[in-house]
Amino acid sequence: MKLKSQVSEQLNISMPIIMAPMFLVSNEAMMKEAIRNGISGCFPSLNYRKDGELDIILTSLNQELKVHTSGTYGVNLIVQKSNPLYEKHLATCVKHKVPFYITSLGSPKQVIEAAHAYGAKVYCDVTNIEHAKKCCNLNCDGFIAVGQGAGGHAGPNPLHILVPALKKNFPDKPVIAAGGITNGTALLSMQVLGADAVSIGTRFINSTECSVNNAYKDAITKAKMDDIVMTEKLSGTPCSIINTPAAQKMGYTQNWLERWMSKNKQTKKWFKMLIQIRGMKRLEKSVLPNNYQTLWCAGKSVELIDDVLPCAEIIENIKREYLEALEQLND
Repeated sequence: MKLKSQVSEQLNISMPIIMAPMFLVSNEAMMKEAIRNGISGCFPSLNYRKDGELDIILTSLNQELKVHTSGTYGVNLIVQKSNPLYEKHLATCVKHKVPFYITSLGSPKQVIEAAHAYGAKVYCDVTNIEHAKKCCNLNCDGFIAVGQGAGGHAGPNPLHILVPALKKNFPDKPVIAAGGITNGTALLSMQVLGADAVSIGTRFINSTECSVNNAYKDAITKAKMDDIVMTEKLSGTPCSIINTPAAQKMGYTQNWLERWMSKNKQTKKWFKMLIQIRGMKRLEKSVLPNNYQTLWCAGKSVELIDDVLPCAEIIENIKREYLEALEQLND
């Protein structure tokens, strides 16, 4: 049985699973269930944008850590310059000694230096070898290999190529596979490829602890893999969403002016910030209870999700499926 790995040891988790950070989806209840069930929960700092909110949840999660021998939590930081709360949120996380970080969409240099100063770990979202080299040179602790099929900001490369390529080029760095993973069989398959752990997001949207509205959960239950499309209109970066009428109306690609403003040195920071704020507001109207718009992030693993279960049961099912798949291989 290979449920333990380098990531398990680094993060003090009993199963090599990260509950992926999901904007406007990940919440305190989900993080606590991750800790209680021996995995790692991770949430985007941007889920807590009002003054004091991030302080409150970090205090609560640190209290939860004290009563469990395994299980942990982490914070996902959007480190590009267009995130106006980045430095404030990083300072808050350092104050509370967050155990680990996932960085996205920019240079992780500042996060790595701050985290390593008190012994925390930093894993960097990467979609290719070039970006991984930059993160490795900055002394990151590992990679989140974001491949095809992931929800949110998905990568262009399939995991069965991206994961082995990362292990080939950076044999000493642990790799966490992300994209289309929803069950124990997928966990085992990623281990065979060389991954040390997996990141699972969409499956946990359909958990009882997740507070998104029922329309969102119903959409995941009904959607198939071909119903997941990529759009640049929400954040300026390709993002996986369910292909609803609202998504079709919004569109999938930026026009020539939007592309020019996203690349121009004088305008790109402020334009990207504007795009992201507008995208946040659109998603918020779709996610919160009693707001039944239909812009919903999800990965292609919707194909395999047909129910809503407690987080603990989802995690236990993954473990059972993993052991069953391993036993079948050994027969």
